[in-house]
Amino acid sequence: MVQYAAGKLPARKLVSIWNLPELRRIESTGDELRIGAACSYTELRENAIVAKEFSLLAAAAAWTGGIANQNRGTLGGNIVNASPAADSLPALLVYQSELLLISARGQRRVRYADFHSGYKQTLLAPDELVESVCLPRRFSEHTAYARKVGARNAQAIAKVSLAALGHVSNGRIDGVGIAAGSVAPVPLRLRGTERVVRGRTIDGALLRSARAAAISEIRPISDIRSTATYRAAVLGNLVVEFLQKLAGESQ
Repeated sequence: MVQYAAGKLPARKLVSIWNLPELRRIESTGDELRIGAACSYTELRENAIVAKEFSLLAAAAAWTGGIANQNRGTLGGNIVNASPAADSLPALLVYQSELLLISARGQRRVRYADFHSGYKQTLLAPDELVESVCLPRRFSEHTAYARKVGARNAQAIAKVSLAALGHVSNGRIDGVGIAAGSVAPVPLRLRGTERVVRGRTIDGALLRSARAAAISEIRPISDIRSTATYRAAVLGNLVVEFLQKLAGESQ
């Protein structure tokens, strides 16, 4: 709608899908949670399972715009708009989510990590809708870290954001997921950084290695909101802050 109002989309008929009940459900299917694509950020914030088991997503919902935006904005809209600065998308990467896509041809399930093919480009076919987001319910024992850096506390587009999960066993990191926003053409899973830290003890040397690895993975730009140099420095700081939190909560 923003692009339409700005004249960046050709004139066309628009169809509201707001009141389709199939797109508005949040359902537990045992080992996963399915969130309808038309669920609002307010509904995400207020859902007990999301708050308890998917706190990264709940935090992102609280970051998005003001109350009016949260009442009307949807998770599916955030996904299909495909902005690399979108608040909820790093969380979906970390939670290893999958998307159910539907059309008159049927339904298909795709990994969210594969969904963004380039800047503002996705795997969604012209005749498809995102029906729901599927989140595996296996991260409740992980330490969660979510941080958004912007010009102000509310109604700001992220200069940098980070969503991360970690688990420590016998003093070593045995589970980790790290994803960032506003540092590449697409929401970015920092898999190289994950490989650097997995299986390691958290100490000063690891913090330095993780910072360097994270900065090497990203492709930030300079724009009206920030500079590439600032984004790289902040991302490195956030990765270190996450690991420090993980170390503190695992003692």
